Amino acid sequence: MLLRWMMVGLSALLLAGCNVVSTCDDGGGGIRLFGKDQVEQKLEIGVKEYEEGNYVTSTNALEAVLATKTASNAQRVRANKYLAFINCVSSREKSCREYFRKVLEINPNFNLSAAEAGHPIWGPVFNSVKGKFSK
Repeated sequence: MLLRWMMVGLSALLLAGCNVVSTCDDGGGGIRLFGKDQVEQKLEIGVKEYEEGNYVTSTNALEAVLATKTASNAQRVRANKYLAFINCVSSREKSCREYFRKVLEINPNFNLSAAEAGHPIWGPVFNSVKGKFSK
C-alpha cells in the first residue's frame, strides 16, 4: 500500500514538472500535456511587453517566435504585426513596412482591426503596403 502511494506521489511530481515546462520533451519536439506551448507563451510575453512599452523585451520574444520552426502561420502573423507596430512607433518606417509585408505574405487577406487601422502612425503604413501588395 505504501508503495502505491509513493508511486502516486512520484507521478504527481512528474506531471507537475511537465506542467511547469508546458511540454515533456520526447526528442521529437515534445508532446504538450498541460498549458500552452512554448511558442504561444513567447508570443503572449511579446504582446504583453509591447503593451507595457517594453519594446526591447517584446522584440526579443517576438523574434524568438519567428525563429521557431513550429510557429503556426497565425502566430507568425501576430508576431510580425506587433514587430511592425514597434518599428512604426520607433520611427523605423522601412522596417515597419517590411514586417507588414511579411504579414501579408503569410496571409494576403489580413486586415488590421478597426482600432489598429485608425492608428495615425501605422494605419497609413499598413494601408500603403496592403495597396502595393494586392496589385
